Amino acid sequence: MSVKQLPETLINQIAAGEVIERPASAAKELIENAIDAGASRIEIATAGGGKSLIRITDNGSGMTASDLDLAIRRHCTSKISETLDDIRTLGFRGEALPSIGSVAKLTITSRRQGETEGAQVALVGGKTSGVRPAPANPGTVVEVRDIFFATPARLKFLKTEKAEAGAITEVVKRMAIAFPAVRFVLSGSDRSTLEFPAAGDDPLVRMAQILGPDFRDNAIEIEALREEVGLAGHVGLPTFNRGNSAHQYAFVNGRPVQDKLILSAIRGAYAESIPSGRYPVAVLSITLDPALVDVNVHPAKADVRFRDPGLVRGLIVGAIRQALHREGDRGSTTGTSGMMRAFRPGFSGTPQAPWSAAASPSRPLDASASSFFAERPQQDFEVMTMPTARADAVSSPATARFPEEGPRYPLGAARAQLHENYIVAQTQDGLVIVDQHAAHERLVFEAMRKALDEKRLASQVLLIPEIVDLPEEDCDRLMMHAQELDRLGLAVERFGPGAVAVRETPAMLGEVDAAALVRDLADEVSEWNTAGGLRGKIEYVAATMACHGSVRSGRRLRPEEMNALLREMEATPGSGTCNHGRPTFIELKLSDIERLFGRS
Repeated sequence: MSVKQLPETLINQIAAGEVIERPASAAKELIENAIDAGASRIEIATAGGGKSLIRITDNGSGMTASDLDLAIRRHCTSKISETLDDIRTLGFRGEALPSIGSVAKLTITSRRQGETEGAQVALVGGKTSGVRPAPANPGTVVEVRDIFFATPARLKFLKTEKAEAGAITEVVKRMAIAFPAVRFVLSGSDRSTLEFPAAGDDPLVRMAQILGPDFRDNAIEIEALREEVGLAGHVGLPTFNRGNSAHQYAFVNGRPVQDKLILSAIRGAYAESIPSGRYPVAVLSITLDPALVDVNVHPAKADVRFRDPGLVRGLIVGAIRQALHREGDRGSTTGTSGMMRAFRPGFSGTPQAPWSAAASPSRPLDASASSFFAERPQQDFEVMTMPTARADAVSSPATARFPEEGPRYPLGAARAQLHENYIVAQTQDGLVIVDQHAAHERLVFEAMRKALDEKRLASQVLLIPEIVDLPEEDCDRLMMHAQELDRLGLAVERFGPGAVAVRETPAMLGEVDAAALVRDLADEVSEWNTAGGLRGKIEYVAATMACHGSVRSGRRLRPEEMNALLREMEATPGSGTCNHGRPTFIELKLSDIERLFGRS
């Protein structure tokens, strides 16, 4: 079989298969071009989920007739010159427009800023009729119709119009978060109009537009720098979580990416803070020298490769955990909202029993009912007083002696214990309900974690060292982390060119398959340049031990024990959630209580 040159049209269609996977891919490339052109207003219109129409209108710098003639040719771009080591624009390949034009009906109308007339070029199935004059406003309008009409096989594999429209919406959201100074409008016959006004200098304004207004009240700002790699953004409280990872946005030098390393680092940072099956909300922006990251991994440019992935992962995990330790113990507004809904008239988790005289408020309470309450429920709580938030508050036997000034406790002073599991505390401006078991579970776990950091973990010596065969390069990488592993109770040493000997294993893990553990660690070091998997296993065991060793539900606590628990929670980072990610307390402000009673 002889070798022959493929036709230009077929070459473009093959390239289009890599660059343009679906209508959302075309929309992404065109929006990136508009942003690179300096647009401050971008309008996107679609029809048929983008299959019938995608129209991108911008007020960017625009193009001349000669620019249009080159723009539809492969590998023609204004973004880079000679090197791929200093890419500072979203686009740089010069493949998007010719790729789209080879599989769809593409029309570009543009007028450069300051020019008096515009120009237009059309590309249908890879064939063009040339550039001609056309009326146009300053900026560019790109119209894509009947995408994949030239490649019917690809058209058959597209999803429903609703699914494709949703994918385009997600692209616009990611671009909108990355560029808050740009106004985005998404409209069309197949959707409701979605508008994101320019947010100015406050990135939280745009994030609230995308993630909802609750995100502003439940977000923690992060900012960190390590070896010229900067990290900034906002992450949600552990109790402010979602059912999937669609609310995690990552950007590298302003480029929206969906990188496994970044998503894995976010997941690792929230370990033991979020329930299984739930995902944190995060918006992270990484800035670094373009020479330290390769964005030329795939034509879709969604994947990147860092020169030092371990550094980037460690920066993300460390910065998020530090932020959570700083502010993660405060309750999310979603817990308050849920409590408010539960208190509304007519709400009930179970069907209500019919009204009867026995339930009438006018009927005296039977004396035997006092057995349901803790002994001397009010008098003992005078051991801790809190300043009242209202000078005109009515005094009760429990709060008769409030000092004008006193210490300020975020979680307040214990006032009662309900059902021998929930502590009710009065704060400066409301009340807090604490799950005593969940709270103490977190306190015990954090104490065990601190102990792990301060001294070498106890280990058990193997009677006969276990020899684990590994590729030589895995042995080399593993031994680079030998000191770190030894602190966790795993003693390994080199045993020839292609094996390691395991002499001690962490006592906390009990009987463990040492060979499987070492192989898993070798795989982790190979992929992420970190050996955190062993610590993760140990912390999982510690979390289980903390759960069984904490104050159990059903135990009656004395007032001083409740207050001691509250004070320790205030001093412990991450005490807002238990080891399983559930909230340890819910706060209700006095204004919320007054609203429940119609007083505000």
